[in-house]
Amino acid sequence: SLMAVCMCQAVLPAHAGPRGELGAGPLLRWMDAAACLAAEKHAGVSCVTASMDDIQFEEAARVGQIIAIRTKVNRAFKTSMEVGIKVTVQDVLTNAEKIVSVAYATYVAKPVGAEKVELKPVQLLSTEDHLEHSLAIERRRIRLGYVQVFQKLMQESNKEGDFYTCEEKDALSTEHTHVQSTELVLPPHANHHGNTFGGQIMAWMQTVASISASRLCHSHPILKSVNMFKFWGPSFVGDRLVFNAIVNNTFHNSVEVGVRVEAYSCEEWIKAQPRHINSAFLIFSAVNDKGELLTFPTVKP
Repeated sequence: SLMAVCMCQAVLPAHAGPRGELGAGPLLRWMDAAACLAAEKHAGVSCVTASMDDIQFEEAARVGQIIAIRTKVNRAFKTSMEVGIKVTVQDVLTNAEKIVSVAYATYVAKPVGAEKVELKPVQLLSTEDHLEHSLAIERRRIRLGYVQVFQKLMQESNKEGDFYTCEEKDALSTEHTHVQSTELVLPPHANHHGNTFGGQIMAWMQTVASISASRLCHSHPILKSVNMFKFWGPSFVGDRLVFNAIVNNTFHNSVEVGVRVEAYSCEEWIKAQPRHINSAFLIFSAVNDKGELLTFPTVKP
């Protein structure tokens, strides 16, 4: 594709977590930056992250290896476009290459003055381009349907009141897994328009979610997948971002953590008037010293 971008990064100790593996935070930042470059290459104007959904992490990258992030615009809609992201890791010594992550992101072209930017169609060169172009419309339909299904589910559960009962006596309360963190958005966290990078917000979300999960497994959790990083609104340099994370449920060898992000300008901070800018669900697993999957305890909300 003409609108493809490749970004390479060496995994350094500063990028690694406690187990010597590339942290999900830096990786999410790099993925967002590479995808945004592909989107802007197509649009010819600045673009912002609208969502990054269904991110799967297959393989861990270690210090000394090379990460390659390949991104390309699969399909342009009226003012938004889908960008495919594929992350691979290459071992310098063996030249072996493995897939680390695959994700799809949606970017919106920022209006130039009062005029909305109408995106031109993507030029399709290969068979793969044609296939991804066709699948992009289906993924968009699922994306929009997912939000409606989720809202309906929330309305139904609110009507039913206290609908959850935990049968197990030994179930742990999720109360002690609640983590709150506040970040001040500074110029290095934002693009040239002063908008906070989507990847930076994702990295901060991953950090609080990881701390929340660790309170159940007493180990260093490994991020396996993310369901729907959806940006409901922008945030800017000078905003205070408040992150709230809590364990929603456990599933034997994995745990789901929900994270909600609220933004405050200086005036909103004083008046306690938050803007809900993001929510996401992150799935973690954890391993012991031998690399065996740990079992999470049953929880009650």
